[in-house]
Amino acid sequence: MTGTPLGTPGTPGSPLRVGLVGYGLAGSVFHAPLIAATEGLVLDTVVTANPERQQQARAEFPDVRLAAGPDELFDRAAELDLIVVASPNKTHVPLAATALKAGLPVVVDKPVAGTAAEARELAALAEERGLLLSVFQNRRWDNDFLTLRKLLEEGALGDVWRFESRFERWRPKPKGGWRESGDPAEIGGLLYDLGSHVVDQALVLFGPAAAVYAESDIRRPGAETDDDTFIAITHTSGVRSHLHVSATTAQLGPRFRVLGSAAGYVKYGLDPQEAALREGHRPGPGWGAEPESLWGRVGSGESPVTGGGRPEPTLPGDYPAYYAAVAKALLEGAPNPVTALEAAAALDVLEAARRSAREKVTVTL
Repeated sequence: MTGTPLGTPGTPGSPLRVGLVGYGLAGSVFHAPLIAATEGLVLDTVVTANPERQQQARAEFPDVRLAAGPDELFDRAAELDLIVVASPNKTHVPLAATALKAGLPVVVDKPVAGTAAEARELAALAEERGLLLSVFQNRRWDNDFLTLRKLLEEGALGDVWRFESRFERWRPKPKGGWRESGDPAEIGGLLYDLGSHVVDQALVLFGPAAAVYAESDIRRPGAETDDDTFIAITHTSGVRSHLHVSATTAQLGPRFRVLGSAAGYVKYGLDPQEAALREGHRPGPGWGAEPESLWGRVGSGESPVTGGGRPEPTLPGDYPAYYAAVAKALLEGAPNPVTALEAAAALDVLEAARRSAREKVTVTL
């Protein structure tokens, strides 16, 4: 739901108390630091059964309370104002549903669910309870994405014909863990991991999908699930999106190549915010900025590698804007920054891509 006042949780004037479920990569690198940096929010409780992660959470946030499991959190639901689900993918739906039934607004890491149907069921439950259900699609606040949106709003590229987006890595040996598990219940693999980002970005930029074609492979010895996937979306707007997610790319391509009737935009390199968060840096002055040497280029008729086009200043990335919007939605009834129904639309595409790759067909939505 968006734009509907939800009532002010907690004590008037006090920050909203956040319970964070999970303190792995998502919880410790992304959610906890961004929650702590957001005015109006306070990280109250971290849920993890791992002793090392408990120590890590306490070291980084000395005042945080610890819980070994979600039940401990829900047993004192009245003491909290927001639940953030940053645990493994297969737990997203049951934990989000439990939180909503306990009367608590919820943020869920992507993918919100394994299927679009489950995402829509969660959205319906949140609507029924009058509670915020938001999905953490942080890469809507990547520096290159924000810059591309600006260029599109200005009409700098003319009519966009093709959008190429690559989220590529070089990881020739599997790391293991649930993200690379072949068990369908784990909702692992790159299609649902990095694919959740690139598909969401394409839909936000160019509108609903009309048809989906995909190729998906398991390339690495010992790998159990897709590690090299290509998705082609034909949008109802007529734009074609070509999306690549891979762990097997020895030479990385441009993050974006956007081709229009007047000009193109080419941008290399990943937004710096994840690397900064991993290194322990926290939002502050200069956050999300990148050097001029990494700016993309806008032009026509020549490769940017040989100096074609003009440098386009990259807007600073702004992951903190997501939780600032969540706080504003809860306290003031402002719009939900990412709805579960938007996430369900992306899951429609991911499910179609999985079917397309399996059956070697183009899927019409």
